[in-house]
Amino acid sequence: LETHCIDCHGADGEGDVDLQLLASGQEQSPELIELVRHVIELHEMPPEEMEQPSKEARRRVAVELQYLLAEKTRQTEPPRKLSLRRMNRFQYHNAVTDLFDLRRAVFSLPERVARVYANYFDPAKGRLPDIVAVGNRPLGKSQLIEPRLAGVAPFPQDLRAEHGFDTQADHLSLSPLLMESFLSLGQSIVQSKDFVKKNVGIWGEFFEAPEKHADPESKVIETRLTKFLTLAFRRPVEKETLDRYVSFVTAKRAKGISFEDSMKATAAAVIASPRFLYIYNADSQFEGAEALDPYSFASRLSFFLWGSIPDEQLLFAAEAGLLENKQGIREEVRRMLKSKKLKRFCDAFPLQWLQLDRMISATPDPDLFPHFYFSKYRLSMHMMLEPLLLFEAVLLENLPVTQFIHSDFTYRSHQLNKAYAELGLDVAAAKPTGPTRLVFERTLTQDKRSGGVITNAAVMTMLSNPERSQPISRGAWLASVVFNDPPKPPPADVPPLPEHAGIETETLTLRERLSAHRERADCRGCHEQIDPLGFALENYDAVGRWRSTYENGRSVNSSGKLFHQYDFANITEFKEAILKEDATFVKAFAKHLLSFALGRKLTPWDNVDVEDVVATTAGDGYKIQSIIEGVVMSPAFRSPW
Repeated sequence: LETHCIDCHGADGEGDVDLQLLASGQEQSPELIELVRHVIELHEMPPEEMEQPSKEARRRVAVELQYLLAEKTRQTEPPRKLSLRRMNRFQYHNAVTDLFDLRRAVFSLPERVARVYANYFDPAKGRLPDIVAVGNRPLGKSQLIEPRLAGVAPFPQDLRAEHGFDTQADHLSLSPLLMESFLSLGQSIVQSKDFVKKNVGIWGEFFEAPEKHADPESKVIETRLTKFLTLAFRRPVEKETLDRYVSFVTAKRAKGISFEDSMKATAAAVIASPRFLYIYNADSQFEGAEALDPYSFASRLSFFLWGSIPDEQLLFAAEAGLLENKQGIREEVRRMLKSKKLKRFCDAFPLQWLQLDRMISATPDPDLFPHFYFSKYRLSMHMMLEPLLLFEAVLLENLPVTQFIHSDFTYRSHQLNKAYAELGLDVAAAKPTGPTRLVFERTLTQDKRSGGVITNAAVMTMLSNPERSQPISRGAWLASVVFNDPPKPPPADVPPLPEHAGIETETLTLRERLSAHRERADCRGCHEQIDPLGFALENYDAVGRWRSTYENGRSVNSSGKLFHQYDFANITEFKEAILKEDATFVKAFAKHLLSFALGRKLTPWDNVDVEDVVATTAGDGYKIQSIIEGVVMSPAFRSPW
């Protein structure tokens, strides 16, 4: 620190952070230690033009800071902000579906990009089929309208953090106005003309009137509500609560309302209750608690992997104390990873992690890229599915997460493969069968220009403008998604790069035109971070096709240096450079997973746990299911905060 940092980051330096206090031991907060360790580890400091420490010195300091961080987080209390969060639209749909065992969708879910045909998604088999038939709803407009309940009220709008997931508590509150909306929503579900016996799996055991010779009706109501409320509220129901709901039903029956309608009214009230809508109970049980109770832990686990409420087996595990030891947790996680409900995790996490919803608004210039548009459809439909199918394959087959940087296989449709032009692969079997039913074939990617998620056409297209690639957007995406290190927003007074080159700049490359942005002192830091990343992808045009030259005849230059350390001349060497520091990517991926599971931004206390996950999963090559298990086993996952 004295040699490389204090001149700028001392008491009289120009830097934002005073490291003299850290070096002297006067100020050693976990937040400051984490910040310094992070910028040193990712080679963001010292600045590129300054003398750099040796690789060994940088490694040693990062390790020492990590030890110091672990020590300080043990000595200090983490922030204890209890972030109660309600279900988002996707989770609510899944929870209602599971609670009633519905055979119809509650409402349309544009969040579900990849629709399953012919049951290709079967985790129990441990492999994704070589040929899969799949549909794409968000980009298909009126296509793929699956059977759903008629007349269901709209779900209150969900928000998403700029750099985060739509599970974040700060964006999922429950105001009195929202409570009214949820009550109307619940009533519209049970009153739908399609909410009938053939579409509701629990109809006979819950809504259907008991036989005349059965137990007294009040006893039947109590028995049925005990099971229903336990599932809905994700824990054994207290007698006072049960009695209140039983009284609600019996009062309606006393007024001559049918058994079916009385139970429907009760069910509507249950799914509008805060105890159903909040992921965890909004009572005082967490005050002073160091860990979630087994039932809350079961809920967190279920909403993480299934996007829904726990099933009876998971609740039984909570009741039996099986979720209070590592072996019991491990067995439940492995069971859940073999369930078809895991498709919901694949529908939610990778779409948000990779920010693929940005693809929906991508509109390449039809004059420059006419192949992107065919009939009344867009190639976006096919592009989005390639990285999502790769994610599903990596998860089901328990492959290393480094496959997301470069994979030795991918999934391509006939139409998508043709659009890749020079980077097309052998997918002869994947013939199109119509615009809404797309056939994708697994094929090898021996050429490292293909494979993984960072160079697929979806990412390249959504990070371009209609006419050209945008290396700054691509670099910022790589920093955020691959390294979990989003850059700061640009200064407000920085003019955007002109969309069209003027006469004086038409012979320049994009790299040369962008050089002016690096001249400003307040821009240089971020550009040192994102420019090498973005320009590494510059051989891919605005729709992901390979190019060696620009339209003006100048050669594309995709060379650079990663982490101020690894020189690369092309995308192949860039991927190899990332994989040389594979633990850095794995750490970023594990942080994304944990943030998704907890529904909040991570703290330095959480990041210490992530370091442990990375260390313990290195032995098996960072297999994805091992990382998921590690995240679930971490103290952060069990923490109520």
